[in-house]
Amino acid sequence: MRQLIDMVHRLGLTLEYADLAHLEHDGDFQPSTGRLRLQEGLPHRIERSVLAHELAHVIYGDTPTPFGPVAWKQERRADEWAALRLISKEDYKLAELVRDGHAPAMAHDLDVSLDLVRAYQRVLLRTDVAVYVRPRMGLGQWDDRDRVTS
Repeated sequence: MRQLIDMVHRLGLTLEYADLAHLEHDGDFQPSTGRLRLQEGLPHRIERSVLAHELAHVIYGDTPTPFGPVAWKQERRADEWAALRLISKEDYKLAELVRDGHAPAMAHDLDVSLDLVRAYQRVLLRTDVAVYVRPRMGLGQWDDRDRVTS
């Protein structure tokens, strides 16, 4: 959490806690004011997940939009960015093994929201010989790869 708070300060943003129940989500970023707001009283694992998600919106320069497909893409991308910063490959592998792939239990073990576990799972590509993190087109285009042993 300290690293996320440091990032808030380095980016010159203000972090506030407020009652956001009327918004139907736990955080938001207001580009015009440079203000990140989080729902007050969130459990630690949800608070850090929401903060990382909102920081992703800042990093990508997202602006709120009523256009569904664009908003959906921004939300998905923010969850994936947050997941890749809060979940290490080693911790994920251990949680998946211990919890037999049960995502809600893995989220608890990884100290993140269930949305971020699912986002992390979206960036994995499993083949018969390897698991890739954020694979892209072209030879050698991935963030990480683990060989699968039988």
